[in-house]
Formats: sequence, C-alpha cells, structure tokens
Amino acid sequence: MSDDGAPLGSAEALAAALRHLAAVIDARAGADPASSYTASLLAAGSRKVARKVSEEGGELALAIAAEPGEAVLGEAADLLFHMLVGLRVRGLSLDQVADVLSQREGVSGLAEKAARAKD
Repeated sequence: MSDDGAPLGSAEALAAALRHLAAVIDARAGADPASSYTASLLAAGSRKVARKVSEEGGELALAIAAEPGEAVLGEAADLLFHMLVGLRVRGLSLDQVADVLSQREGVSGLAEKAARAKD
C-alpha cells in the first residue's frame, strides 16, 4: 500500500470510459433482464440498485483501507458502474452530476458540507 500523494492525473481516459459505459447502460436498458445483468438491475428498480451501490461502496472502502492497488481499482470500477446504473434507474444524467460539481467549484469542501447540513 502506498500513501505517496501521487496526483490523480488526467480524467480524459476516465471520461471516455464513462461515455462508453453510459452508452452501454442506455443500450441495455431495454434488453431482456434474463440475458443482461444491467437490464436485470434496471428492471429490479432503484432499491436493488441502491443496495448494490452501498455494497460496492463498502467494498471500495475496505479495499482502500487494506487491499493492494489492483483491488482498489477493481472496486472503484464496480462502484462507478453501479452508480451509473443508479442514475439511469432514477432518470438522472451524467450532465446533471457535472452541473452539481461545477456549482461546487471554488467552494471549500468544508463550507459546502456545512451548507448542506443546514438544509
């Protein structure tokens, strides 16, 4: 395990991967749930997808704490996939997520969190 503070690097490859994954999820939305894991998750609804996001988030947290880098990367990929399925099942888009992130630019994370706590 390393805590060397290495930069995250460019998000260009991740952006391309997310575009592709979003297109695959959209394409599988109408597929037969018996033949597509993605379609089966979407057909099961938001509660099932929420449980998967929670499960994958927990697995990522545990991997970050104590697993090798490859395990962390695998769990991060799993969480991103299930998060995208969750957005799709709720009728929300990546553009909407990007808008929220853009609105938070230049705002201290501590200040943003405090503002949410007041709501």
